Amino acid sequence: MVARVVIAAPSSGSGKTTVATGLMAAFTRAGLAVSPHKVGPDYIDPGYHALATGRPGRNLDAYMCGPGLVGPLFAHGAAGCDLAVIEGVMGLFDGAAGQGELASTAHVAKLLRAPVVLVVDASSQSRSVAALVHGFASWDPEVRLGGVILNKVGSDRHEELLREALDSSGVPVLGALRRAPQVRAPSRHLGLVPVAERRAEAVDSVAALAEQVRQGCDLEAILALARGAGPWPGAPWEPAVGAGAGVAAPGDEVPVGGRPVVAVAGGAAFSFSYAEHTELLTAAGAEVVVFDPLHDERLPAGTRGLVIGGGFPEVYAPELSANEPLRKAVAELAAAGAPVAAECAGLLYLARDLDGKPMCGVLDARARMAERLTLGYRDAVAVSDSVLATAGTRMRGHEFHRTVVEPGAGAAPAWGLRTPEPRVEGFVQRGVHASYLHTHWAAGPGVARRFVGRCLAGGGAEASAVAESGDVAGTGAGDAAGAGDVAGTGAGVAR
Repeated sequence: MVARVVIAAPSSGSGKTTVATGLMAAFTRAGLAVSPHKVGPDYIDPGYHALATGRPGRNLDAYMCGPGLVGPLFAHGAAGCDLAVIEGVMGLFDGAAGQGELASTAHVAKLLRAPVVLVVDASSQSRSVAALVHGFASWDPEVRLGGVILNKVGSDRHEELLREALDSSGVPVLGALRRAPQVRAPSRHLGLVPVAERRAEAVDSVAALAEQVRQGCDLEAILALARGAGPWPGAPWEPAVGAGAGVAAPGDEVPVGGRPVVAVAGGAAFSFSYAEHTELLTAAGAEVVVFDPLHDERLPAGTRGLVIGGGFPEVYAPELSANEPLRKAVAELAAAGAPVAAECAGLLYLARDLDGKPMCGVLDARARMAERLTLGYRDAVAVSDSVLATAGTRMRGHEFHRTVVEPGAGAAPAWGLRTPEPRVEGFVQRGVHASYLHTHWAAGPGVARRFVGRCLAGGGAEASAVAESGDVAGTGAGDAAGAGDVAGTGAGVAR
């Protein structure tokens, strides 16, 4: 059993991240081993959670991974911890558009049998707060609302009025926090600036949050509420099982051999990744080595596969472009047929250029910033056989970007989507799979095993040698298949 509590809010902007991160940091400083979690696909908040706890921030997404994996993934991440703090997404009852409660904070709280603490922005109300809390407490009797934390309280008198109003609600007040500009994190076009880009300032902010929460919240009462959650009846997710170890699948067998090096992009420009991806690659037999495309001029020694996840390459386009030796190494690795999996930011990095700055040139496409934000959950079907999946494989994913790639798909597209009009997107050519779609590999048994298998069989020693020197080979593309009957819409909060 792990004590657990969900931090939710009536709407976005109420202060969930502030309170959840502050609680994580305060309890960690008090000597507890705290497991940090985030409902939904967001990559940025888990970075602050990891800074607060010293443990990987993990996502719990009932849409991308399915409701059945939420509990096992939670149990895996929280193993050995004293307390788990789960930050919600959007408003408590907001989930995937048109899908009822699916993927909402309330849905995840019910799946985990966890009590909820509601963070209320009290800056423009007094007695009305009681009506608001009463509505949230009574809307779904299966959701246990265990307390309220009042955020952005203006004064002692304001706090007194709020507490008086809530006395008759039956929901205890577990904390009251004043406005504190010094703990605010800066934002830009896709949300908070990630920890990787402002680590020194983020450390100070998290420390200030911990002190603010310690002074303004009843930590003992919150811990008691979390301990009242009771045992979670289920087994934890295991990376070896998720990677499909020991499970035969046609075309997916991993050849016997050494542990191939899989290079994973990191650093400030590529800070978005799910912790389970690295665990799955390792369980599938790879040696995972993280490198920073902003500073490293070579791929890790012996690289036989490359994973480039999400992030903000548009912010660092000049620096990425200036690192010509690495751009050349990536292009050569891809030309040699080595497996390359690129999501969103990775797609931009593989393009010919980004906002006019030369990139790796692996794809015959150009990328630029756009006015419109593309956002939402997606149901997808693999259009072409690739290093990640066979054609016809269905997965769920998420898009969140304010960039455009032209053309949006290659001769062999990666995915078929309907959002709501049918379309194909992404690129599959030789060993490259590049797409805007973020997926969670825990939901796709065998994805990591297939990728590692291709590292051993597809790239081979040739790819390893080309990563450091070698000649540039030509690239090719297969035929495109139909998009299939794919449904999907939704909402989310991360790229």
